Amino acid sequence: MSSRQIHQWKNIALTEQDITLPNGKSICHTTIQHPGAAVILPIDPNGNIVLINQFRPSLQKWLIELPAGTIEPNESPMSCAQRELIEETGFQAKEFISLGQVTPLAGFCDEIQHLFIAKQLTTNQQLDCDEDEIIEVVTMSRNELEQQIIDGNISDAKTIACLSKAKLCGYI
Repeated sequence: MSSRQIHQWKNIALTEQDITLPNGKSICHTTIQHPGAAVILPIDPNGNIVLINQFRPSLQKWLIELPAGTIEPNESPMSCAQRELIEETGFQAKEFISLGQVTPLAGFCDEIQHLFIAKQLTTNQQLDCDEDEIIEVVTMSRNELEQQIIDGNISDAKTIACLSKAKLCGYI
């Protein structure tokens, strides 16, 4: 299998690969290579969920979503979750529960998102956002969050997936 990098941006790359499919057919497939991400479902002491309202330049609009971020080189998914929670919400958590993984864009991207619940939150500091992040912290009850999803006001896939997994596993 040969591979060619077409473009690199930060730690994400666009590559083409000559591969042979299970049926024996050879194709050239283009993949976005992504180091993975951590998605955090923070639950405050009152049982409310801490979210962020973030301006997303790719969509040219604001999205309400769970805090999340890309895993840095030599960083574990758990360390990424801890770091991103502090950077994007100003909270830290004494307890993290792993909910496993989701593959959000398997048709053209190899990203794996690692899902976590964060509990026993304490205020840590001011937000420490990346240069291209504009973030406001938002808190909602689980019922409010679910209604926002039903109404179409929250459409972020990682948020819906993480909330669903936490609910199906009986954590919320």
